Amino acid sequence: MTALSQYQRLECSGLWRSAQDAQRRNVIVSVGDATLTISDLQEKALSHWSLPAVERRNPGERPAVFAPSPDAQEELELDDEPMIRAIEKVHRTIAKRRPQPGRLRHLIVAGSLSVAAALGIFWLPGALVTHTVGVVPAPVRAAVGQRLLDRIQRVAGQQCDDAIGRTALGRLGVRVLGPGATQLVVLSGGVATAAHLPGGIILLNRALVEDYEGADVASGFVLAEDERARQSDPLGQLLHQAGFIATFRLLTSGHVPDKALDEYAESVLTAAPTPISDADLLARFKDANLRASPYAYALDLTGETTIGLIEADPFSNQDPGPVLSDGDWVSLQGICGE
Repeated sequence: MTALSQYQRLECSGLWRSAQDAQRRNVIVSVGDATLTISDLQEKALSHWSLPAVERRNPGERPAVFAPSPDAQEELELDDEPMIRAIEKVHRTIAKRRPQPGRLRHLIVAGSLSVAAALGIFWLPGALVTHTVGVVPAPVRAAVGQRLLDRIQRVAGQQCDDAIGRTALGRLGVRVLGPGATQLVVLSGGVATAAHLPGGIILLNRALVEDYEGADVASGFVLAEDERARQSDPLGQLLHQAGFIATFRLLTSGHVPDKALDEYAESVLTAAPTPISDADLLARFKDANLRASPYAYALDLTGETTIGLIEADPFSNQDPGPVLSDGDWVSLQGICGE
């Protein structure tokens, strides 16, 4: 079988010379899978040519003159049209099978660009956010949180700032979360119940300190927001929403664009709270010596959707003690000054 499947045997006569000054000889030319064989009339092989290397030296002329390579001394003259077309077709077919360095290079470059683009789209933004969240210092976090708070106050109203009430609010923060950098802020409106911002800021709606008989409910919401901030860094949430450019600017300059802050502030006020498992919450209530039931009933008056917190309340059968003194609680209830 030859390299051309439509031929069972492909051969013809021709004139061959072994060198430029040699005498031409009548020969039989046959084509195989990848070689051209030149034999004398007794079918003794005189030369074997590699078809991929065969060169035609006089395209379009007759007789056709072939050589085994561009600088070869051998030459073969053929008049047989089917053989001429077949050699050229076999040569083209085999040549197409050769590795194409240029094409391979283009494929490699295109593949590299595709990988780079995929990394840029899917991996790099997330990796940059993770890196930025890990290296941004606490003062920058606090500054970002304060700028967010300023924007929220423009929409939700100013924070309640009665001096005595603020002192009581600070004591509530220490009682629930321990000494630290957490800042509790009571807002006159805007936030539905509670929310958290970068820099350890927890927002509380005034109803949490005005509509209940004790500090247990407000304490529960403070605890829940702190747990949400532990499970998902609020700065990371901001940067994921803000995008690559805003993240890069924070990393390089310590500044987040105003537009990104405005959009995130809006989402803080409108987004539903991220769910927290009962197990995580109950562990926090136990560590803080707080009852879970008041918080659970504040979420659902019927207790149907928060039955897990109610039934597993770590202090359902004992009194962990008051969250605040009566005086501090009264002061906290008057923090909004109305």
